[in-house]
Amino acid sequence: MTNIENDTPVDDGQAPDTATEAPATETQDETAKLAEQIATLQQDLLYARAETQNLGRRKEKEIADAHAYASTKFARDILSVADNLGRALASLSDEQREDAAIKPLLTGLEATERELLSVFERHGITRIAAIGLPLDPNQHQAMLEIPSDKEAGTIVQEMQAGYMMKDRLLRPAMVGVAKRAE
Repeated sequence: MTNIENDTPVDDGQAPDTATEAPATETQDETAKLAEQIATLQQDLLYARAETQNLGRRKEKEIADAHAYASTKFARDILSVADNLGRALASLSDEQREDAAIKPLLTGLEATERELLSVFERHGITRIAAIGLPLDPNQHQAMLEIPSDKEAGTIVQEMQAGYMMKDRLLRPAMVGVAKRAE
């Protein structure tokens, strides 16, 4: 029905045609699809945010590790200096240690060794315990077996000291382990 004066349709309160109901159903379907897409995108956004946070945490840990272990290569290289200093001190006999001409040199070597070990300690470098302990393949490298009355697998000789830097192995201790005498 139309208004004759201005030729506009008049709402008479009757139900709309079924032809206009079809677009309403399509609109509802589109709305449902869009709502589903929104939910999917929101879930993807949450995953992306979580991944970004995890990536940030991993990077922070990598940076912290890089700072903590930056001097690892240098520390490995300086271990041979500590070894040589220890060997030099160990090579001196009791007679040589009492010799007045060698006494100042000995005092200087001992002071240098103490200072080097103090620097190691300040930087988290620790010597690995070996003698009398069972062989730990994570910290010790067995170089030979020695007949002994100790329990098999017990470390009875240390050829070269091993060192850790915080929780990382710098160098395994080179050791000799006991084997039962036959």
